[in-house]
Amino acid sequence: MSKFLGLAIAVVIVLIGYHSLQLPSNSSAPTTVTIKLSGWGGSPIEQKLLRQVLQDFEAQHPTIKVKYEAIPDQYMDVIKTRLVGEAAPDVFYLDALDAPFLMSQNVLEPLDAYITPEFDLADFENTLLDNFKYQNHIYGFPKDYSTLALFYNKKAFAAAGLSSPPTTWNELRTYSQQLTGKINRYGFGEIVELARQAYKIKAFGGQIIDEKDYATFASPAGLQGLQLVVDQYQKDRSSAQKSDVGTNSGSEMFGQGKVAMVIEGNWAIPFLTDTFPEIDFATAEVPTINDKKGTMVFVVAYVMSKQTQHKAEAWELISYLTGKEGMQKWTGTGFALPTRKSVAKNLGYDRDPLRSPLVAGVDYATPLQVGKYQAAIVNNFDNQFVSALLGQQPLKQAMLRAQQAANQQIKAMQ
Repeated sequence: MSKFLGLAIAVVIVLIGYHSLQLPSNSSAPTTVTIKLSGWGGSPIEQKLLRQVLQDFEAQHPTIKVKYEAIPDQYMDVIKTRLVGEAAPDVFYLDALDAPFLMSQNVLEPLDAYITPEFDLADFENTLLDNFKYQNHIYGFPKDYSTLALFYNKKAFAAAGLSSPPTTWNELRTYSQQLTGKINRYGFGEIVELARQAYKIKAFGGQIIDEKDYATFASPAGLQGLQLVVDQYQKDRSSAQKSDVGTNSGSEMFGQGKVAMVIEGNWAIPFLTDTFPEIDFATAEVPTINDKKGTMVFVVAYVMSKQTQHKAEAWELISYLTGKEGMQKWTGTGFALPTRKSVAKNLGYDRDPLRSPLVAGVDYATPLQVGKYQAAIVNNFDNQFVSALLGQQPLKQAMLRAQQAANQQIKAMQ
């Protein structure tokens, strides 16, 4: 009996020793952290590409998992609600238009302290990065962008005896008259939103807002640029809105052959190539207005929520997605344009026949950024400008009404 008891005690001691030896290795096992990333719902091609890039990130960072969520509707309303309710994603998309308000609300993590020399801050295009700076801090790094360029139907141009694209707005109006009623119903497709008109306001020295974020787009200088649009639509009758021809976008107007020219962004290239492969088109820089080059630039950044409990891991994700390797993977198919100069050079988009006019525009483009009260500015402009375009009221009256209404709303929010 004593021999059996001794053997049992020995076995127990061995087992205890074995588990004691195993314990340190279990306690030192790396912990996996899950980062939540939110963005708006894009095309299936965009979603598939993003998931591929995220898989590459996870392969290189085995202790970080990314839970990606696409928010299909009311994106910024959802994000703002979650920020207030302390349920925000760790990392999320932020459009330049919405950036001034969120940067001013102390809900985003300043990223300056995370930047290392290897991240190569100077590699970003300044005109893009500047949209995400506030009070001497950087709150986001731009993931991609697009300017606007002139898309024109080569077959329609040949039929009208036109051999090259217009280089000035006066030429564009002349071309538009010559092209109207030929192969296409209209010469030019016009998008009336402020997002497509702001650079015309600035062409004569006008401004969208002043230093206090109040609307100033109804100034005499601003009205000069907008009058070009109204005259072409009402007097020349050579331009059309998307609603005039039963389409949903400028790209669709152009692809369906309703217009011979349209001003669109990089997103139109894969759309037209895939949806309307029979269209033979080319691109050019937006024609000058008042002897000044102009276009718009739309840019989106990755930002970090200030409330995230995983700041180091969130930065690892941002630095990869906006770093040279991640950005090259994201923009390598031509779906989006890179915000890093070195990546753009590697991909050769400045030499691409269709994309080079878009790349050229980044140096002189007007960002779609209109202060902290963007909804008041954009909504009032859009509502009144389309009314003026349709001849329901004079342009000056419409814009003064829009400016006054916007400023009343802004004053109430301050």
